[in-house]
Amino acid sequence: MANEDVVKRLVVLDTETTGMPVGDGHRVIEIGCVELMGRRLTGRHFHVYLQPDRDIDEGAIAVHGITNEYLKDKPRFKEVAEEFFEFIKGAQLVIHNAAFDVGFINNEFALIGQQDRADISDHCSILDTLALARERHPGQRNSLDALCKRYDVDNSGRDLHGALLDAEILADVYLAMTGGQTNLSLAGEGSEGDGTGRQQPSPIRRLSGERARGPVIRASEEDLEAHHARLAVIEKSAGALPLWLQLEQPGA
Repeated sequence: MANEDVVKRLVVLDTETTGMPVGDGHRVIEIGCVELMGRRLTGRHFHVYLQPDRDIDEGAIAVHGITNEYLKDKPRFKEVAEEFFEFIKGAQLVIHNAAFDVGFINNEFALIGQQDRADISDHCSILDTLALARERHPGQRNSLDALCKRYDVDNSGRDLHGALLDAEILADVYLAMTGGQTNLSLAGEGSEGDGTGRQQPSPIRRLSGERARGPVIRASEEDLEAHHARLAVIEKSAGALPLWLQLEQPGA
């Protein structure tokens, strides 16, 4: 999985809705997506609130806090459909309980007459992190909050559900589940953008061969203990020895 992520474009996606199920006429009211390349955030995201042309169930408002009044001046799905489709097209979508979100998104495309896009699995591959979690942790709770606790992912700001926040949290959980890498710093940190949200590589700066030699600072016992504790967490999450520990094996 990790090797595939290096070359694949992943979009971690979440939605909020007026209620459920989609068959009762419920609609999408928020879409949040973040992009991953090479297991790191690129800085590109898609986020929108939508006017659903129907009331939101009280039970749904209690979950996400989005009210009918708040959505009155928001765009309808048909106004953002093209931009959204271009953002997800060709990517691997990473979704928790994918059947729910995919069903609602397919319905939105169908309602505006875009039947060729009414099954997004024709245009994107889909990875369901709920199914993945159930494979790895059978018989345990595998909600997003439960996975955050299991993989030590900070979700302290998640008092209410929100599509963009949940997509960001899910990205962190997904990385922990598939390799222990949870560093979501922006790709090319310190580099300049090109105005499109994509990062451009910084120019190479070569160090002078005449520079003064820097001091060697060795790890303390406390540092080493923290290092090995972190490696143990990575090994548990990934189900395999981290590369660092592999290199310490005899004959490595």
